[in-house]
Amino acid sequence: MELSYLVREPEHITSETPILFMLHGYGSNEEDLFSFRDTLPQDWLIVSFRAPLNTPYEGYSWYDINFNNPDEFINPDQAKDAMNAILKYIVEIKQRYGLNAGNTHLAGFSQGGILTYALSLTNPQLFHKVICMSCYPEEKILTNIVKDKKRLEHLRFFVSHGTDDAVIPLDWARKGAELLYNLSCYFTFREYMSGHGVNQKNYMDLMDFLNK
Repeated sequence: MELSYLVREPEHITSETPILFMLHGYGSNEEDLFSFRDTLPQDWLIVSFRAPLNTPYEGYSWYDINFNNPDEFINPDQAKDAMNAILKYIVEIKQRYGLNAGNTHLAGFSQGGILTYALSLTNPQLFHKVICMSCYPEEKILTNIVKDKKRLEHLRFFVSHGTDDAVIPLDWARKGAELLYNLSCYFTFREYMSGHGVNQKNYMDLMDFLNK
């Protein structure tokens, strides 16, 4: 599976340069989260992926969604294929730039956030800061998560959701906080007066988290 992506390179790159990978939501594209780049740390390498599947109304998706059937809100096989492709590209890109493992971060919105939960909890050794926005942990792709507290203790999660989200219910998002609590992960869970998106306060809190 081939993935397109955008890159913002810092002026100087060393083995210790932090790298942030971004996964957009359903019907969007690699330009979406990449728009955050100007307020992200200037010494970071930023990579924003484009999902591989076309959606009916333009844009791209990581897996198909049946909006008329909650039981088919995720296509597990497509989601797992996407996860494998993302992992392959993450490893290849880091090797290309000669980066160490410790400064790798992952951010996802909506459908991309669902994959972010799964990618970070099944491969915790690859990541440090993890951002899950307007999403929830999907049990169908969390079958092989790591539960060893020692392997999870270095992860730092920022989870955010809108109280008026009409796409992914707030109750679904709160399951993320429950999951991370039960795994003894370090996390921040915040709710904002917004819909399915990132309002100004959410954005400011996210930038604060990333710049610490």
